[in-house]
Amino acid sequence: MSPSHKAAAWGPIRSLLCLSPLFIFLPWFAVRELYALPEPAAELFDPESGLPQISETQILAYVRHLSKDIGYRTVGTFEHALADKWMVEKAYGIQRECEQLVRMDPRRNLECEVWHQRGSGSHRFDMMGKRLYKTYVDLTNIIIRVSDGTSEGKKHAVLVNAHLDSTLPSPGAADDALAVGVMLECIRVLTHTPAWTPSHAIVFLFNNAEESLQDASHLFSTQHPIASTIRAFINLEAAGNSGGELLFQATSEEMIRAYSKVPRPFGAVVANEVFSSGVLLSDTDFRQFEQYLNVTGLDMAIIGNSYVYHTRQDVVENIQPGVAQRMAENTLAILRYLSSDVSPLPSLTTGYMRPTTVFFTEFGRFVQYQFSTARLMYGTLFCLSLTMAWSVHRDRQLPFGSVDFWAAQRTGSRVLLVAFGGALIGANGLAVIMHRVLVRNMSWFASEHSPLILYGPAALAGMLSIQMVFPDVAERHVLTALLLMQSSGALALQLLGIGSAYILFINSVPLFVALLFDALLNPGAIVSLWVYALGSVMPLLTGTKMACTVLDVFVPLTGRIGADAPAEHIIATIVTSVLSLTAPLVTAFSQRFSRTIRLRAIMILNIAIFVVIAAFALRSPFDERHQRRLFVLNSDNITSHERYLHIGVADGAPGFEQLANDIAADFGTVGRQVVHEVMHDWNGDWDIIYPFSAFMSSYKIPLPIESGSVSPFTDGDRDFKVEAVNVTDDVLAGTRSLTLQITHPGLIWTVIAFDAHVLQWTLDDAPPNEHTRHHIKEASYFSVDRWSLDLVLKGNAPLAINFIGIDEAAMWPAKKAAAGAPGTEKQHPAMVLFEHLDDWLMRKTHSRVDVMLLAAVGGIVTV
Repeated sequence: MSPSHKAAAWGPIRSLLCLSPLFIFLPWFAVRELYALPEPAAELFDPESGLPQISETQILAYVRHLSKDIGYRTVGTFEHALADKWMVEKAYGIQRECEQLVRMDPRRNLECEVWHQRGSGSHRFDMMGKRLYKTYVDLTNIIIRVSDGTSEGKKHAVLVNAHLDSTLPSPGAADDALAVGVMLECIRVLTHTPAWTPSHAIVFLFNNAEESLQDASHLFSTQHPIASTIRAFINLEAAGNSGGELLFQATSEEMIRAYSKVPRPFGAVVANEVFSSGVLLSDTDFRQFEQYLNVTGLDMAIIGNSYVYHTRQDVVENIQPGVAQRMAENTLAILRYLSSDVSPLPSLTTGYMRPTTVFFTEFGRFVQYQFSTARLMYGTLFCLSLTMAWSVHRDRQLPFGSVDFWAAQRTGSRVLLVAFGGALIGANGLAVIMHRVLVRNMSWFASEHSPLILYGPAALAGMLSIQMVFPDVAERHVLTALLLMQSSGALALQLLGIGSAYILFINSVPLFVALLFDALLNPGAIVSLWVYALGSVMPLLTGTKMACTVLDVFVPLTGRIGADAPAEHIIATIVTSVLSLTAPLVTAFSQRFSRTIRLRAIMILNIAIFVVIAAFALRSPFDERHQRRLFVLNSDNITSHERYLHIGVADGAPGFEQLANDIAADFGTVGRQVVHEVMHDWNGDWDIIYPFSAFMSSYKIPLPIESGSVSPFTDGDRDFKVEAVNVTDDVLAGTRSLTLQITHPGLIWTVIAFDAHVLQWTLDDAPPNEHTRHHIKEASYFSVDRWSLDLVLKGNAPLAINFIGIDEAAMWPAKKAAAGAPGTEKQHPAMVLFEHLDDWLMRKTHSRVDVMLLAAVGGIVTV
């Protein structure tokens, strides 16, 4: 179309000013709805009704005790044992309260039972594309079952789970003490509600070893006597400390229906499908319940501000007000429904079917419908859209009236596809500049939404620029092509069983209505501005919420997806994609104006891009609230008698090499060089966090060794050793049988790794039928210091074994209080080093790093 056919009366500035109230209000409304939290309640009982209510104050008191008074509850530590003891006492206190409530009202059918489970086991745990095996000894669970006291009422139960332990560098306030508090508060409210009687039992599992790769949930699922009564489960987690908890896994129609009862829903089938695809390198106890109990469930997690995830910043003071209130009220609503007489639990005795349900949250309401309904709705919309587009094209005497309908739609579709491609090129071109030219990787990291500012203008400039290469297309052709692409895309994806197709559908509906009204009420050739106003309503609402949620997850995640990951390109592509969903009409809108106007717009955008680049190039990726994760390992090799300081990161932001060199200059051995480590399956120094270590970039710094010093783990009662006993060589069969005994007093999270063709072993999963590398990780209760493994190996050759473990007394700041106790201050050389290094890092980086400081002991032995 020639420029003479472009709209002249309403130029771009006037048009944008007219539409701007809508473009401002709708995203504001969407953000406000997305991040809305309830007012926290302090009182245990409602002042008006006198009935028990969820109290955030009470929940946070539990969180404070676990994360602050007890502290870092890493599996195998003394603090972990303290948390177990506290939870056992709490559970029996709840049981006594239940008995007292029944004595006060003998007509009430209520029973609370308590188990303190202790057991050992093993399981295979594939992670990050790596094969891994877990073994555990004497780990514990605390279980409370609330029922009506009858065998029939206990026959079908729902499990609700949270974990007491925290991970290595974190006090675990949100992850997962918050969920522990939520469960305790749900028990109190339910049992103290006089009118509440459960038709079906609720089993509260306070599992004691999730962070050691889900050992305790495996223990419950495979060994507890009431595990066979579980028909469904709810898993409560946290990867952040703000905003509402996201429903990111739901595995049956019945549990989706249960979730629909919550007062403040936050979930969509798209999250379900993204998580199940394996794109997110994360996992929860959900895996164990699904695999070993074979039951359906819900996985809900707090995801906002996930910068604090698995860091020392995960403290109770940083939890946003209202977070605990919302999670608890939502959990309580689900439990009330699943324990009621209308619960679907009895119908789940023969298993469950994977859901064929579209579900999402809109305007604070939970929307759900079947795939069959979706196919009907999406098919109807596509037929109506096609009919309307055909009718308008046939009946209107417009400048494009003589063009074949299908040719017009192909041309419009080409413009849309080319525009999206141009946006990708523009954003990723800027990513190349930031990464390769300016070396300012991750300059957007300190704010989840700042990538929109950096890459948004580049994507728009790319979209407009590439269109200049091709002839102009009628605005209406682009709009009808967009409608047909979205409606047909929704139908096609839904026919493939992809529930996320609803996004295209709900974006298409207002555009269809807008174009229909324009066809009926607007006799002119120029598309009315009302088309853009009406057609943008749902995309702005849905797209804004999706953009915020996706960026909330993926921006902090880039700080731990690996030093070699193309973080800039990942974020640039995400920004382009979410903007295309939020503002799909931009391409058609640009065709409304002449090439001259579009060239001016491109020039303005390029100026904006230059300014944005300059601003972001001056920014540090990290600050005090959005820190870089640094992993520091003091390794003591008791067989080679070498001592190294390993410094690792899991991001590609600049400055790491210089920081490692600065650490070496101040703390390393004089005259020894920093060594860049090769991170592979045979790097035994990092086996304690394998396979996450494969994503890291690491340097090792030689440390000075005092003359005559001897490791306490090679002498006397604290000897760390791997021995082979009961060795039998079968020369005829060409096999070797032995029992490996690993003795590790004072050490936790021990790992052995070796290369062999294993024919049989005493782990619960058959070994691979090949000669390969095996990693076997252990987790045990505090003071348990021995585990063993029976092996039958192919061949009679000696077996070389890497072994390593964490010094339970040398983890900073987890053991900071113990290190400063009278009579113990500065006696552990690693803790002395860690205290000085931690203070040095805070000053050197201006508190922009969160550092994990661990001492590890290991070596290599041949048996």
